[in-house]
Amino acid sequence: MFVGTIWSLLPPIIAIALALITKEVYSSLFIGIVVGGLLYSGFSFSGTMEHVFVDGMIAQLSDSWNVGILIFLVVLGSMVMLMNRAGGSAAFGRWAVDHVKTKTGAQFATILLGVLIFIDDYFNCLTVGSVMRPVTDKHKISREKLAYLIDATAAPVCIIAPISSWAAAVTGFVDGANGLSLFVKAIPYNFYAFLTFAMMITLTLTKYDFGPMRNAEQSIKSNSKKAKHELHPSITGAEDQPTPPTSLRGRVIHLVLPIVCLIICCVIGMIYTGGFFEGESFVDAFSNSDASVGLAYGSVVALIITIVFFLLTRVLSFSDCMNAIPEGFKSMVPAVLVLTFAWTLKSMTDSLGAATYVAGIVDNIAHHDGLMSFLPALVFVVGTFLAFATGTSWGTFGILIPIVVNVFGGNIDNELMIISISACMAGAVCGDHCSPISDTTIMASAGAQCEHIDHVSTQLPYAMTAAALSFVVYIITGFVRNWLICLPLGIVLTVVTIYGIKLFSQKKSA
Repeated sequence: MFVGTIWSLLPPIIAIALALITKEVYSSLFIGIVVGGLLYSGFSFSGTMEHVFVDGMIAQLSDSWNVGILIFLVVLGSMVMLMNRAGGSAAFGRWAVDHVKTKTGAQFATILLGVLIFIDDYFNCLTVGSVMRPVTDKHKISREKLAYLIDATAAPVCIIAPISSWAAAVTGFVDGANGLSLFVKAIPYNFYAFLTFAMMITLTLTKYDFGPMRNAEQSIKSNSKKAKHELHPSITGAEDQPTPPTSLRGRVIHLVLPIVCLIICCVIGMIYTGGFFEGESFVDAFSNSDASVGLAYGSVVALIITIVFFLLTRVLSFSDCMNAIPEGFKSMVPAVLVLTFAWTLKSMTDSLGAATYVAGIVDNIAHHDGLMSFLPALVFVVGTFLAFATGTSWGTFGILIPIVVNVFGGNIDNELMIISISACMAGAVCGDHCSPISDTTIMASAGAQCEHIDHVSTQLPYAMTAAALSFVVYIITGFVRNWLICLPLGIVLTVVTIYGIKLFSQKKSA
């Protein structure tokens, strides 16, 4: 009765609304999951229990992709704890204070590192957070702002990087065509990614923030607010254990070398799963890689190398290293719990046929001749809404791109089709960026060690501003169909909008 109808979107809408209203993510997600189970089972108690736990939570935790991501997550948590105990993070923080002189410089360093780590969004979120937290803390940049900078350079940079795990998701959507070639053609039209970068740079240069982010930044400046993880450490249970002292022998190399090893090992792990060592080219190996398995391989090898390096340099004893591993696991418990609930909620939404329902709407719109020039803007809006409601960007463009391709008969030389496919990917990233139940958003919160709902609520006005500007540019592009005109226009609009918001707020406060 509820499957394949508008009711299929009710569980994520309830979960997201409750999370934003109550500022409590665990119960909000669980209530959304229960609503999904009730709708699927026709309000049967036994059917709901079975669907929520057997078809939902247990199935998600049995999924090999999800398990690989969880392994990567907890191993990286252990590596971060090791680097902290070894004194590497503290040493890097001291070095950064001497070399990164300003708050603006610290933000640009975070953005630059986020852009450089373009291989995978999960890897990006957690690695950038681990490296830049000491720097941003020293310059009194709020954890909410750090989480935004991480999140805004994770998926957006991956969706415009030909060599990334995201490029693999586009491969195969057009029969008989090179998926990577299609991905490359769509890059200049991915306005949401480029406008997000323009927005970050403009905000950093103007030293301006608006909305809830402004409040977060001002409270950090006045020292009136401590990080939520310091005020509420009970979420990990870490306060039940005595905190070992940080090694005084730690140097910058004790943070830099483990991170470099992690990057190299994860790249090797990903191309290994793509068949690079069996004769595939580097690009094809990336396109065919299993990011989940590759990241798990790479992180475990990097963890072993890190432990050996710390033992050889005598910054930590073997027992100290072993004690740090479960402590790192504990630090990732909140992220693991939220991810588990988010994946389960997604499975409830999938079982109710939300994707089929939305796909039908898009298909009807796409075949309406009078709306063809508006198709990129419409696809962008639908992609944004679907990714926001389901928390998955890959699933969103996996649903919508085949529909767009079908409308144009698979003609990959059709410029409007390329624009529409890019709009689909941009909308998927935008919705994923905004959604509290998105795994990338959760990873950004974990990387910055920021309260998840605080990250979502402070980031939302920024993401929605970039989305509104992207929508306008997609309307124009549907008629102009030239990225050389539309992309610069979008960047100019972004800069003008930020300055306009700044001037309006200054007049209002005057």
